[in-house]
Amino acid sequence: MSVRVSRETLFAEVWAEPMTTVALRHGVSSTFLARVCRELNVPRPPRGYWAKLAVGKRVVRPTLPSVRPGDALEWARGQAPRREPRALPVPPERPSRRSPRARVGRDGPHPLVEGAREHFIGARTADSGHARPMKRRLLDLYVAEGLIDRALAFASLLYWELDTRGYQVTLASLDQGLSRPALDERRERPKQRDRYEERYRTWSPDRPTVVHVGTVAIALSIFEPSERVEVRYVDGKFIPVAILPTVKRRGYPQAAVWTTHQDMASGRLCLRASSPYALATWEQYWEEASARTIESMIPSIVKGLEEAAIIIAALFNEGAARAEAEHVAWERQRAEHQRQEVERLRERRRQESCAQLVEIIVAWSSAKAREDFFDDLERRSTTLDANDQLLIRKRIQQARAILGGTDILNRFASWTAPDE
Repeated sequence: MSVRVSRETLFAEVWAEPMTTVALRHGVSSTFLARVCRELNVPRPPRGYWAKLAVGKRVVRPTLPSVRPGDALEWARGQAPRREPRALPVPPERPSRRSPRARVGRDGPHPLVEGAREHFIGARTADSGHARPMKRRLLDLYVAEGLIDRALAFASLLYWELDTRGYQVTLASLDQGLSRPALDERRERPKQRDRYEERYRTWSPDRPTVVHVGTVAIALSIFEPSERVEVRYVDGKFIPVAILPTVKRRGYPQAAVWTTHQDMASGRLCLRASSPYALATWEQYWEEASARTIESMIPSIVKGLEEAAIIIAALFNEGAARAEAEHVAWERQRAEHQRQEVERLRERRRQESCAQLVEIIVAWSSAKAREDFFDDLERRSTTLDANDQLLIRKRIQQARAILGGTDILNRFASWTAPDE
């Protein structure tokens, strides 16, 4: 049986020895242990930490972040982590200022961004040009390959800024009950996207990327909007006509080509913040324009998320109250249905009991008539001579044997009353 390791123990281990040594002791790889640290919100030494420590350089060691509702508390190999009970969504009392927390490892990519590039580069592509990696436990990113590096850099900047302000950015765990609202990256949405296209021609992570502002979770989706443009199908791909080279041949007319219109990646970045709660529907977009990049919008994005936490918490409370009222109404309806079902069952039993009793009465009447008939025959046979009288009585016995017994008391004892 695997031994459970607490956050405090793991934090002490990874800052006392290299990750490879700690991972070997727990029987996992260093990459897997890094994911465990992210799951438990345990800071890890940055790259070059042990080399600096070996030459006597002073390196700042952070403190272990406090446990937030829903965070994993313990880890054991092959077992689900034990988590802190998640509180209801409550926004912070006041907007956070930049905290003086140590910026260990924040010159590099954010832990959610680290290692993600290899899954997006060279991945399958949608008809619009967006990358569709095979792995789905990644940050919520849906852009074309040419914009991946910039999108990852923006994600890292935004996540670090939120983390600096005390707002943790992580992949939602499966037991949190959070979901990613469907994303339609099309700038023009003339009709609802069909299920086949949404499932097989687009990409979405298997769990949302969320930032916790207070105890309010807000889903973050970074994507590249698509625009309706004229395209030509070339070598199995849709290519915008505007970027295709013009082919001219002297002395020959231009050959007719087949084109159509398709939603294609626009080359700009957009951030969608949305509510991952089923009881609260909310979303907001920040899209860059030619005069302003999305990186310059990070301060306004953070402010918008802080304001959104208040809105989402209010929507969640309204949804919870509405759901509770619907649940109470459903319980009343269920109780009324059960009462009616009991009444129907009672009435059915009463009818079945009456029918059974009528059958017994009919059987009793028939049996009494038979007995009266046979008794009358025996009385009449007394007027006959001895031989004829013996013959009649013998035939009466045969008739009674053919008709069977006439014990009405046993049949009445087997009658089922309505309350039985």
